[in-house]
Amino acid sequence: MVDAVSKEASMSKFLEKKGEYEGGIEFSAGFRWQHWIRAIAIFALIATGFYIADPFITYSNVSAEPTRFLHAQIREWHIIFGFAMIGAVAYKLFLTLFTREGKYERESIKDAFNIKLALQQVGYYLLINKHPHTKGIYNPLQFWAYVGLYVFFIGIIVTGLALYAEVYHEGLGGALYGFAKSVESMFGGLAEVRYWHHLFMWGIIIVVFIHIYMAVYNAVFGKNGSMDAIFSGMKYEKEDH
Repeated sequence: MVDAVSKEASMSKFLEKKGEYEGGIEFSAGFRWQHWIRAIAIFALIATGFYIADPFITYSNVSAEPTRFLHAQIREWHIIFGFAMIGAVAYKLFLTLFTREGKYERESIKDAFNIKLALQQVGYYLLINKHPHTKGIYNPLQFWAYVGLYVFFIGIIVTGLALYAEVYHEGLGGALYGFAKSVESMFGGLAEVRYWHHLFMWGIIIVVFIHIYMAVYNAVFGKNGSMDAIFSGMKYEKEDH
């Protein structure tokens, strides 16, 4: 009997009890760092991307001297934050697919195709019923939102690297030049690569704001510290949840 209880405790997501709550570390330091690096990079890329597409800031006094490279500076920051986002996305995919920490994210796949559970989740967001029990850390709506987000991430990374290699022909750009030409050919031209790069950006914008809304909603109505966990790493839930 004791062995069975110990085994059950070791398999539990949370290992610490406080009264009627059980909890512990849900997100490691590495998970939280990649989340915030990715978040900052996304907003920086959106801002600099809008400027690159339509430069809306210019110097008030025009000069013929080649000393004012605001557009080039904005592009440089866009590239820096772009590679930061690539690193964060790659690290997060590694955590999810290959580490023990990603176990409960992978278990969300079991709920992703459960239509009844998805309808119950919609009812929860409409304040009709309680939050349904899920096997992983993501409910079906969250899971498919994240799948869509990573499709957009991969799309914007592929097109972004192709655009980068078309401008920078040495170092990494030179190494990626053959890849860039393949992407250009696949999309039907450089203009189409740029067009899809913008479309992927809009997809990310939409999913990010949905993600923020759902995170705040769960924090307010769920009252389980789900939003606090991305800051502190700790989360506590009532045992009946």
